[in-house]
Amino acid sequence: MFANILVAIDGSEAGQRAFDRALDIARAGNASLHAVYVVETGLFSSLPADNTVEIMYNVLQKEGESALARAKEQAGTAGITLTTHLKFGHAGSEVINLAEKNKADLVVVGSHGKSQTDRLLIGSVSNFVVTHSKVSTMVVRL
Repeated sequence: MFANILVAIDGSEAGQRAFDRALDIARAGNASLHAVYVVETGLFSSLPADNTVEIMYNVLQKEGESALARAKEQAGTAGITLTTHLKFGHAGSEVINLAEKNKADLVVVGSHGKSQTDRLLIGSVSNFVVTHSKVSTMVVRL
C-alpha cells in the first residue's frame, strides 16, 4: 500500500475522478493525502504585463482556492485529513517538485482538463508527470 499520496486537481471532471480515486486509496491504506492545484504561469507569458494579466491570474488563483476548499470538505466528510497546496508555475514541474518535497510514494493525476484547450494542456501535464516522476504515478481516465 501507499503511505503518502499526492493528487493534482484542476476543477475538471477528470481532476475530480483523480481526487476520488486518491481519496479511496488513502482511506483503504490509512495514507496521508495531499492535493495540489497549480496556476499555470506560462499561460499568459506572451502577453504584455499589465492589469489584464494580473486579473487573469487572480481569477485562476481564486478558482484554485475554491477547488482545494471543495476537496478538503469532501475529504473531511470521508474522514480523511487533506493537506492542500496552491502552486504557481509549470504544472508538471510543480507536481513533481511537491511529490519529492513531501516524499510522496504515489502521484495521482487526471487524464485531461476542463475544455478542449485544457485537454491539450492538462494532457501534456499528465504525460510530463508520468515521464519525469521518480515515484509511481496513476493516471485516472474519465
